[in-house]
Amino acid sequence: MGLSIWFVAKELPCPDDFEAQPMSGPAVPLPQFQGKVLLIVNTASACGFTAQFGGLEELHKQYGDKGLVVLGFPCNQFGHQDPGSNDEIASFCQRNYGVSFPMMAKIDVNGANASPLYQWLTAEAPGLLGSEAIKWNFTKFLVGRDGRMIRRYAPQDAPKKLAANTAPATPAA
Repeated sequence: MGLSIWFVAKELPCPDDFEAQPMSGPAVPLPQFQGKVLLIVNTASACGFTAQFGGLEELHKQYGDKGLVVLGFPCNQFGHQDPGSNDEIASFCQRNYGVSFPMMAKIDVNGANASPLYQWLTAEAPGLLGSEAIKWNFTKFLVGRDGRMIRRYAPQDAPKKLAANTAPATPAA
């Protein structure tokens, strides 16, 4: 049985609780999303999957009032496809895709500097053949209202495909 996202930080080798640094402003403690469904995505602004920002925004609009929170985490670890500053990335997302869901500051999702959140996500929902590593941009994780992992999605899984799992996880309030 998987651990809960709200309490697992104490189980990780990192002493800090999970939090995310937005593009600007103070850190956001993830427990503030307790009771919400989270769709957590590592993003890039110069990737073949970048158009998925549009689909993620549609999910955000369609299910946000039902409890879905899309969280974007830019990452430059895959082909250096997000080399810009946080301000440049935020501007790109807004200008090209009308992104209104929370975009966090650029992070690492693999390796020694991987964010504690991504360490947990990849341990809870390993990828193909049990690999914990994120293989590319736009890997997606759906976390339930109870903080438990629902599913990991591959980069090629378009956001529209996720609606089948998102809709039942976000019943009308």
